[in-house]
Amino acid sequence: MLIGAHCSIAGGVHLALGRAEADGCEAAQIFTTHNTRWAPRPLPDEEASLYLSEAARLGVPVFSHTTYLINLASPDRALRERSMDALVEELERCETLGLLGAVLHPGAHMGDGEDAGLARIAASLGAVHRRTAGFGARVLLENTAGQGTGLGSDLGHLGRLLEQTHAGHRLGVCIDTCHALAAGYDLRDAAGYEAFVETLAREVGLERVLAFHLNDSKRALGTRVDRHEHVGQGELGLEPFRRLVNDARFAQVPAASELPPDEPGGYSFRRNVEALQSLRA
Repeated sequence: MLIGAHCSIAGGVHLALGRAEADGCEAAQIFTTHNTRWAPRPLPDEEASLYLSEAARLGVPVFSHTTYLINLASPDRALRERSMDALVEELERCETLGLLGAVLHPGAHMGDGEDAGLARIAASLGAVHRRTAGFGARVLLENTAGQGTGLGSDLGHLGRLLEQTHAGHRLGVCIDTCHALAAGYDLRDAAGYEAFVETLAREVGLERVLAFHLNDSKRALGTRVDRHEHVGQGELGLEPFRRLVNDARFAQVPAASELPPDEPGGYSFRRNVEALQSLRA
């Protein structure tokens, strides 16, 4: 597994790669724009060129995370349209920067039920695929903690989206360890870990797992609350991470921890990167 962190783009997307290098990252996740705003952050040609130069020099896989405002499952058509536009713009930035793809929370059905919500997500993703035909950058569907009416906490939801979306072969999956525990998947001992991987293989296919978020959890098993904790200091403990980073089935898959910086206001995430890398056999 290629271990890294979510790195800040403050001052320009190209600066994230220098920060990743300083932290010893073998992979990185970034935001390409504001994560809580609809209006996209401009990506000037010069900044994109600087990023591509840095990316070629560093040579690590990088993926993005979409804005949290996107909701492809919404019953509100206007919100779905806005969400599709935002996702297309994100994939365009990913394509420009040569990123693997964009991690996406599938969406919340807002009371309409799982079937209706999943159908809307699949239709919306299909529309996005038509608008981005020929792109190498992919949407990476993230499993969720299951808060509220959010979809994706059940790995079967992700499998249905892979099957029901137009050009679904373009979709990948990003697995978040904190979300998995919160959703009720007990990865804490060897048997539970293997059962989770078997479920992942059955519902999604291990070849579709293209990224990981390696986060511990502040909240207990099955609480359906998404609260990240530093690696080994939460409800998961170290053993699930030890199994993951040494699991040959996920060799060369990029992974990022998503925790606050080591120093308030700082840009280093070395603490969790080194903790994860130290678990390798």
